[in-house]
Amino acid sequence: MNQNEKKMKVAEEALQYIESGCILGVGSGTTVNCFIEQLSKIKSKIDAVVSASESSSKLLMSKNIRVISLKEAGRIPIYIDGADESNSLKQLIKGGGGALTREKILAQSSDRFVCMIDDSKFVSKLGNFPLPIEVIDVASSILALELIKLGGRPVLRESFITDNGNIILDVHNLNITEPIKLEKSINNLPGVVTNGLFAIRPADDLLISSDKGIEKI
Repeated sequence: MNQNEKKMKVAEEALQYIESGCILGVGSGTTVNCFIEQLSKIKSKIDAVVSASESSSKLLMSKNIRVISLKEAGRIPIYIDGADESNSLKQLIKGGGGALTREKILAQSSDRFVCMIDDSKFVSKLGNFPLPIEVIDVASSILALELIKLGGRPVLRESFITDNGNIILDVHNLNITEPIKLEKSINNLPGVVTNGLFAIRPADDLLISSDKGIEKI
């Protein structure tokens, strides 16, 4: 199978977590787009969806799936999203699509977080994928210096503004041996909105798509 086929297979597998009448949290990205395509087949089962990005909301509404705010939903029973990397502890790097802040809010607001990846994103140690950090524009220069001190090489994501009106620094070359510690350290820097490490609140279930089928951790 090619990567797109793997994404579609794991998206189809994630449908098993959906219970009739539930309010569902949905993330953002290419695998989530595949999931929304699959979700449209069983949309009558769900009450509404809380979306992590404007692009996901548009796709959901194009499928005539009701989208509501987190304020309206309250606690979310289940949140389904993809990731750019995952380790065996289900700690993630997310934010390649730029929706990391809202994704982290929905993950924190959910009782169960299901993450869908293909096998190319399953790693022994996080950090080969550059770590996205959403930052306030005025703080970008000083934050870049602080991130260099942490051993990273921050690069401004050009021509990109998040749904929250902020910019993203993608940090290359980080040696992420202690994901929880690093997530806390970066989030404590003034001017950081949040970073793309999902280690404090990792996934509860990880679905990995490969040529051999779907593995669940």
